[in-house]
Amino acid sequence: MKNKNITLIYKHNNYMNKFGFLLLLTFLNTSVFAQIEKVPAYPLITHNTYFSIWSFSDTLNTSTTHHWTGKDQSLLGFIKVGDKVYRFMGKEPEVFKTILPAADETHYPVKYTEIEPKGDWTTIQYKTTEWKDGLAPIGTDENIDKTIWKTHDIWVRRIFSASNVGDINKLILKLSHDDDIDVYLNGERVYQKVGVTNDYGMVPITNTLKNGENILAIHVINTGGGSRLDIGLVDMVKKKARQIEAAKQTSVDINATQTIYNFKCGDADLKLTFTSPLLLNDLALLSRPVSYISYKVKSNDGRPHNVKVFFSASADIARNNPSQPVIAEKVVSPGLSMLKAGTVEQPILKKSGDDVRIDWGYMYVATPKNSNAIQYIGSSIEAVGSFVNNESKTTVKQGTDVVLNTVIPFGIVGKAPVAKFIEMGYDDITPIQYFHTNLKPWWQNAQQKTFVQVLTTSATEYPTVIKRCEAFNTSMYSDAVKAGGEKYAKLCALAYRQSIAAHMLVKSPQGKLLWLSKENFSGGFINTVDVTYPSAPLYLIYNPKLLEGMLNGILYFSESGKFNRDYASHDLGEYPLANGQLYGEGMPVEESGNMIILIAAIAKAEGNADYAKPHWKTLSKWVNYLVEEGFDPKNQLCTDDFAGHLARNSNLSVKAIVGIACYAQLADQLGEKETATKYREIAKGMVSKWIKLSGDGDHSTLTFENPGTWSQKYNMVWDKVLGLDLFPQDVYDKEVNFYLTKQNEFGLPLDSRKTYTKSDWIMWTATLAGNQKDFEALIDPIYKYAKETPTRVPLSDWHETTDGKQVGFQARSVVGGYFMKLLDEKMSVKK
Repeated sequence: MKNKNITLIYKHNNYMNKFGFLLLLTFLNTSVFAQIEKVPAYPLITHNTYFSIWSFSDTLNTSTTHHWTGKDQSLLGFIKVGDKVYRFMGKEPEVFKTILPAADETHYPVKYTEIEPKGDWTTIQYKTTEWKDGLAPIGTDENIDKTIWKTHDIWVRRIFSASNVGDINKLILKLSHDDDIDVYLNGERVYQKVGVTNDYGMVPITNTLKNGENILAIHVINTGGGSRLDIGLVDMVKKKARQIEAAKQTSVDINATQTIYNFKCGDADLKLTFTSPLLLNDLALLSRPVSYISYKVKSNDGRPHNVKVFFSASADIARNNPSQPVIAEKVVSPGLSMLKAGTVEQPILKKSGDDVRIDWGYMYVATPKNSNAIQYIGSSIEAVGSFVNNESKTTVKQGTDVVLNTVIPFGIVGKAPVAKFIEMGYDDITPIQYFHTNLKPWWQNAQQKTFVQVLTTSATEYPTVIKRCEAFNTSMYSDAVKAGGEKYAKLCALAYRQSIAAHMLVKSPQGKLLWLSKENFSGGFINTVDVTYPSAPLYLIYNPKLLEGMLNGILYFSESGKFNRDYASHDLGEYPLANGQLYGEGMPVEESGNMIILIAAIAKAEGNADYAKPHWKTLSKWVNYLVEEGFDPKNQLCTDDFAGHLARNSNLSVKAIVGIACYAQLADQLGEKETATKYREIAKGMVSKWIKLSGDGDHSTLTFENPGTWSQKYNMVWDKVLGLDLFPQDVYDKEVNFYLTKQNEFGLPLDSRKTYTKSDWIMWTATLAGNQKDFEALIDPIYKYAKETPTRVPLSDWHETTDGKQVGFQARSVVGGYFMKLLDEKMSVKK
């Protein structure tokens, strides 16, 4: 009977997702969309781990827009009202002229030593007869670095010539280093830092260059882990003075699929809406990497005004670093005006890793021809002047400074709003390699074979898609409010696009759906099981088939014999290359438990165990590993590996117990009654032992028989959500009551070892609460963290509970775990 109810509920949800906007339009202008007053970063374009653009500031026009990694990916927006120009989006990016190239432009020669030099080694006159010759970059990465450095210290000298040094506007040190650094220019220290500079830092320094021969001398200390050094000099090009005012931002709202800004631009008001139509129950729409940027303009002084809007997108969106040459062109289409740009090189699938952006495929900017837009390609410096001051523009179709520009005339605008839109899209051509087979994007499974067709379809469907997105925003928010309150709903709205945009949708050579995650800023791995595990609640609610797509590759890896272990793998490689596990150490209990639990959750959501049936042999192997090794685990890693190894980890033990019970539940659904009884009894027997071994008065311990310690038992939530009936209610109550005494200003610590936490796990732990008051008490500090963290990056799931600062990780899919309370509410209807 429970299974039948589950099926009916999910059919009802699918019906509402498809037709619900007809019933919910009355809510669209209510306060249901009131959002967090401030968030760490604002999603603008969110489709996948490469096509992902954010604003890191509370006001859209006070900083350059960025890729989630922090790299500049500039979107600029200006509006001309009469003769006055207002900037409402982005900030004109700084333009740099190379004086001394870093290794992203050329592999330059250096002299170096790993033995501390005597004398004044920072001067040109110093004799380096004992020093070695090398090429930059320098470091421990044998795939990238030209000079391998693995000692504690390195001293480097780089002699170069310069001319016309008096014409330099502002001298900038361009450098990347790991770890501590001292830099000298012509014998004088110009920079010192303790700690790492990832990518390239741009540091203004005093211009002590000389016409003729100069020297940069550098000392770097590697305090642990990898090492790196790359250094150059650039000049910050002086900008022209322009008559531009900043538009006044009056509001910003973040909904599940949209970020909406309102501006006062002198005598006109502008509503600017970014829509990434990520509707999980429509895979054709979900897979289209096309976002809409909508403009709605009206007069605010009662008089008509001539209005034009300018949009400029940097070709940085289509490359990994700014030194890569790009080529741009206009595209011919019957219904759209289009520009596109991509790198000259087009190194398809040649780069993998964490802090990496795409440098193959093509970015597109398109608008309907009936909008009468003017489009042109130019340099970033000329683009602004051409619009603001009607300066002449030179078409720049190839080089390192290329931007795509669109001017939309709105004509004479009065009190009645005038609305127009632009599309931004990205054709990544071949986004994923899967066991050495290159896969095409999912949208090519439809009747669309070219990206121009995708853009054309997106433009045609614009009105319908916008209505569907607005309806979903409303229904999701309303459901979340009912489940957990206003603050909870706002956190879910913030998490929605971030989680989805850390994935790529493709089809395997075997015809299976693959929904592959990237482990953003925590290793760069693809399809990591313990990233899938916390992400799962979002997908279980809105489309369990996508969760299947997160498990299919891991199951294939084992069942093909490519991963011949008695437990599940950790990952499938390094994004975007899913060719097999690369993580150096397995997490046998963790990942095997994760896989079985999630497959049981799919069966509960779908109302049948059909997905489990063909994988029963594999699941049986994994559950037997849990029976043998899971209850009192040895010194194994778990998903919280950043906190270190633990033997006898009581929370990991909970995962094994729950996993075994989930296997029993699946067996019962498949009609395997004896098997179900056997493993159910094993799990229940483990529970009583667990309570005894982890008991410490008013709470359970971090590790067995270790009094005075504690940890969040977030794995226990599946017992409640899936109705396994393993742990007594008083265990839940005791844990929650204890946690409420251990909270800090920005949340409940992960365990007794440190004060940092994982916000996704807090959401799971809070779901154990037996009443709304305790649930809100546990999640309110997470809301405070989202509002007040000083770290301005897409939501980090790993932060300090004492000061709200990011510890690590950002823009990860695991915030899909915020939806656990909503999942529990939906599942509880069927229990």
